[in-house]
Amino acid sequence: MTKAAPAGSAQSIASGGSRARALGETRRAGILAWLQEEGSARVRTLAEAFDVSEVTVRQDLEKLEADGFIVREHGGAFLKSVTQQVRAMALQHAENMDAKRAIGRAAAALVGDGETIILDSGSTTTEVAAQLPGRRDMTVITNALNIALMLGAEPGFDVHMSGGHFKAPTLSLSGDRSADYFRGLFAQTLFLATAAVDLRAGLTYPALSDIPVKRAMIEAAERVVLVADTSKIGRRSFTALGGIELVDVLVTDAGIAAADRIAIEQAGVEVMVA
Repeated sequence: MTKAAPAGSAQSIASGGSRARALGETRRAGILAWLQEEGSARVRTLAEAFDVSEVTVRQDLEKLEADGFIVREHGGAFLKSVTQQVRAMALQHAENMDAKRAIGRAAAALVGDGETIILDSGSTTTEVAAQLPGRRDMTVITNALNIALMLGAEPGFDVHMSGGHFKAPTLSLSGDRSADYFRGLFAQTLFLATAAVDLRAGLTYPALSDIPVKRAMIEAAERVVLVADTSKIGRRSFTALGGIELVDVLVTDAGIAAADRIAIEQAGVEVMVA
């Protein structure tokens, strides 16, 4: 039987240091994900969210700035790439685009002429929107500025946007005012985005401001179609929207593991592979 190293021993100190480094790396990844979602954040907000001191957050922001991801400012920080990204009307998350395009084609095939749909903000829902031109008598409700611009001038499309706080990395409007807009509306289908999906944790996101908006969207829709590539399956992000049972259909790519597909289907969700 192996004995634990005595407290204060070199082995114990080294082990504690390794755990602290791992926790620090995990926390910094979470802070970066938050900034990639929100664009900026105050030190106080991050300290409360991650349950650490403001001194610790400032040290994390110093490291992220040294690594070239962010720019610190008095009392907070902002994402380094956000100005150029917004000027280019580009989204922050542009990875796995081949899978996202395939998902967009498959999801858009679920939409018929004359329907009212809600399109959540995000890179995959943008690919759904890109496949919709050509349909007739469509009503689209969205919190995504880029999607509204994409479809607003299309013949046969009536596009509505929520209000709220502008989030630069996702080119979207969020917060309670945005959520209020969706209350009392009705749509046949919501195309919902997520940062991560896990059978135990459910649908999770890197920041808090989108949660009330997504809940209001779900309440307004008869059917909820989650569009998510397989890099998001089996992962957890910072804050939970709710369980997988909120979703009627998951549209994902061919990389989904057989065990994940079975588990999701057993939870009552139809799985479509693009």
